[in-house]
Amino acid sequence: MPEAAPIDPDTPARPPHLRPDGVALVFVGGAAGTAARYGLTRAWPTTAGSWPTGTFLANLAGAFVLGLLLELLLRLGPDTGWRQRLRLVGGTGFCGGFTTYSTLAVESELLARGGDGGLAFGYLAGTVLAGLAAVVLGMVVAAALTRRVQQ
Repeated sequence: MPEAAPIDPDTPARPPHLRPDGVALVFVGGAAGTAARYGLTRAWPTTAGSWPTGTFLANLAGAFVLGLLLELLLRLGPDTGWRQRLRLVGGTGFCGGFTTYSTLAVESELLARGGDGGLAFGYLAGTVLAGLAAVVLGMVVAAALTRRVQQ
């Protein structure tokens, strides 16, 4: 059997989104996130003309978790090894499947079409602004946690 060619140190490694293991991690995390969102929206179903609570909560919780996770991983070291795998499965996969800005757009359009334009605008603006606050809060919590552990 021929010996494998040596790895050329000048050739960059394939990025994680092009490697089968990276794709698998995103897939597994995405499936779990989507299932979790489904459960959340079943617990808080949307009725016509009302605030879409389930989707709103999913988007805010996902934004918080993503801010927390990425800040923690950043503070723990370079994006390699287990940190990169956790980012792929938890950040890209789980949070990507859990949050749903496409549903936000559809629900907003349905509210506006149903004559609830003010509620639609409030839902859109509220989700974006509260989502931004949730990301920042996640980052602040992660920073506080890492400071506490390092002391």
